[in-house]
Amino acid sequence: MNLAEKSQAVSKLFEKLGEEAKQFASESGLGCVAGCGACCANPKVSASPLEFLPLAFDFFNKGLADTILELLDSDEEGSACIVYRAHSADGKKGYCTNYANRGMICRLFAAAARKNKYGSKELIICKVLKEGKPEKYQLTTQRINQDMEIPNAAKYYMLIEEIDDQLAQQHPINTAIKLALELVLRYKFYQEGELLQEL
Repeated sequence: MNLAEKSQAVSKLFEKLGEEAKQFASESGLGCVAGCGACCANPKVSASPLEFLPLAFDFFNKGLADTILELLDSDEEGSACIVYRAHSADGKKGYCTNYANRGMICRLFAAAARKNKYGSKELIICKVLKEGKPEKYQLTTQRINQDMEIPNAAKYYMLIEEIDDQLAQQHPINTAIKLALELVLRYKFYQEGELLQEL
């Protein structure tokens, strides 16, 4: 698979995850609080370049790839996700500027489960939701171990690794986005070079 095909495979995987996550949200009544960006503002969130290939191709197609890369190069380590726009003093309220092409970690949060050391499913969820919707959180925690379907985070990480295990390696989120942009720019540069040779 070339880089564009890998990006398309990631997008297809995200569609499948989106369907499962939508069903879970509808049944559980849990989901991120509108306007909350507490996890988006956390620079320690890790992600892979692979899950940000669709975002990088989108930036390239909009003519923004070089600009975003320059911003990332000049960005201080420990900054919030480059795609996030905060609109509160503490940075915890805001929005994603490219929600359609957000990474897998963004899609799994508050919409997936992992196994704990006792073998039970536990929600991948934040303090904001645990404290803001305690009854729904408790009920959902019980039901995902009984009769409620929920996306399995480990399964999706395995599926994304099957597309390209090297590009699925984890990095701080802005590093992952930067690496994805560099890959797309290199790919497009060589692709254009091949087109010129054919003329």
